[in-house]
Amino acid sequence: LRCVDGKRMIHDYTMSMREARAKAEAKNLSAAFRLAQLLGLGLGCEQDYEQAVHWYRVAAERGHSQAQCNLGFMYGTGRGVPQDYVRAYAWYNVSAASGEDIARRNRDAVVQQMSPRQLERAQDLSAELFESVASSQK
Repeated sequence: LRCVDGKRMIHDYTMSMREARAKAEAKNLSAAFRLAQLLGLGLGCEQDYEQAVHWYRVAAERGHSQAQCNLGFMYGTGRGVPQDYVRAYAWYNVSAASGEDIARRNRDAVVQQMSPRQLERAQDLSAELFESVASSQK
């Protein structure tokens, strides 16, 4: 943040973008999440959903619960990836298990869009993701 005219505060998103990218590339999970947010919103850069998904996935696969929730959102809405309710449900489910209430609510909403077969596949994928995330944290 910086002061303008001694009155207002504005955020230099370009600086945040550079810092987040450098830290994310050095494997900092919080920075990868922040970079994904900036890319997804187009703050300090051109909006890029595909790159946002990439960085959400980097953080999500290593256990960042908010990134898991946001990755579920990207799959549920088809931003940066083809819309996929199975993957959306699975990522929301993993995030919800870490206590993210919005992930639980979103998971419960997306299930309304799914067939019984899709739900079965989503639950299987959730189990795989739980295992993968757990092994990445060892």
